[in-house]
Amino acid sequence: MGDMLTPMDIHNKEFKRSFRGYNELEVNEFLDEVIEDYEKLYKENTELKDRISLLNDKLQNYVGLEQTLNNTLLMAQKTADEMVASAKEKSENLIKEAEETARRIIEKANQEVIGIKKEYENVRKQVLEFKLRFKTLLEAELKVLTDEINFDKSNSEEGGDENSLEANLE
Repeated sequence: MGDMLTPMDIHNKEFKRSFRGYNELEVNEFLDEVIEDYEKLYKENTELKDRISLLNDKLQNYVGLEQTLNNTLLMAQKTADEMVASAKEKSENLIKEAEETARRIIEKANQEVIGIKKEYENVRKQVLEFKLRFKTLLEAELKVLTDEINFDKSNSEEGGDENSLEANLE
């Protein structure tokens, strides 16, 4: 099939005359009606084709817009997922840092407690040693005093005089 006939093609169409042919006036009147109807259909067909073309353009725009929206939604979802992952990672890091800091503080406190216990033990030992030395010193002094008293008693029983007491004291 070739190109579509135009109303002008029908109007300009000439037929050969023959002896016993159709009535030329009737044929021409009929052709005029056909041309008029065909022209209407031709215009309507052209308008519909233009309208279809316009609708196809709009459809392509909508398809492009839908694709853009889908891409935007995917990017938004990806960005949201990345933000959630980043926030989760940051919170996990903060928790790890806090746990590490707490562990160091507790370890330092335990070391300080151990140091204080050692210091306390050293002071307790020093106090005990001081008490023992002081006791030994007191016992030694008491022994000296006891020996002197016993010596004085024995000299006074022998009838010593006051001069001998003073000599002993010196």
